[in-house]
Amino acid sequence: MIDHDRLFKELITTFFIEFIELFFPKVTQYLDADYLEFLDKELFTDVTTGEKQEVDLIAKVRFKGQETFFLVHIEAQSSPQKDFNYRLFSYFARLHQQYRLPVYPIVIFSYDRPKTPAPHRYQVGFKDFNVLDFNYRVIQLNRLQWRDFLNSPNPIASALMAKMAIAPEDRPKVKAECLRLLVSLKLNPAKMQLISGFVDTYLLLNPEEELQFNQELSTFIESTQEEVMQLTTSWMRQGLEQGLEQGLSQGKRETIERLILKKFGAIANPYLAAIECLGLEELESLTDVFLDFNTIQDLEEWLNAHTGFKLIPR
Repeated sequence: MIDHDRLFKELITTFFIEFIELFFPKVTQYLDADYLEFLDKELFTDVTTGEKQEVDLIAKVRFKGQETFFLVHIEAQSSPQKDFNYRLFSYFARLHQQYRLPVYPIVIFSYDRPKTPAPHRYQVGFKDFNVLDFNYRVIQLNRLQWRDFLNSPNPIASALMAKMAIAPEDRPKVKAECLRLLVSLKLNPAKMQLISGFVDTYLLLNPEEELQFNQELSTFIESTQEEVMQLTTSWMRQGLEQGLEQGLSQGKRETIERLILKKFGAIANPYLAAIECLGLEELESLTDVFLDFNTIQDLEEWLNAHTGFKLIPR
């Protein structure tokens, strides 16, 4: 399961100014790029449904040449949602009330379907007059053409091209072009890794597409080919390391569960849940000390001390 909210928040937090420059260049004319503060997530409770909802990202920025501030509120929406425009208005109203600052609202719609234009306003009105006309900025990625961003010297473009309108047969080419643009920007390794990981998450290729991807790479100049291959080799190495650790962890869990069954009989679900939370090092430590346990209570005490689980029922 892809954590869309986390990926988009990490990307935009890292490249906030670049994000504004790419999609809202007029804002950069009055935004002071030297002042940027990300505020803690705001948690709101919908009084009608009782649901708790979090604002994705709030940046406090300063007007250029002034000592006055405004907020930029960004929501990343990975699926269509009924009455989303009302929810965004309620966020706007609460943020404006709490901080007493102007709020610039932006939504990034990253879903693949539908491709019809997403709503961009919330209105309340009567036949004789308009009470409210709340508007917000919309970036609907599935309605943007990736080719329009091919030559943009902007790291946000190199990442978000992976979620734009892409014909199935163009997926390998788009991935190659995202990475070509990325290596041309000469970012530091951490930022390169962030964007390349974003691209690889959303453009994960099958074996046939990988062949086409390599053919696309062969059309680049040699130095660009080498830099892109370094990125893809890094993905493979990380994937192998993660897969190896996951495999070892699963093997350790199965070994411990067999030992518990043999020594104490059936395993209660709370114990299984606690063991599932252990990392590889903790699993190895438990394996080392398990033979010293005389009762199930010994295991319970160890799990209580090494996991967030408490009061495991006996």
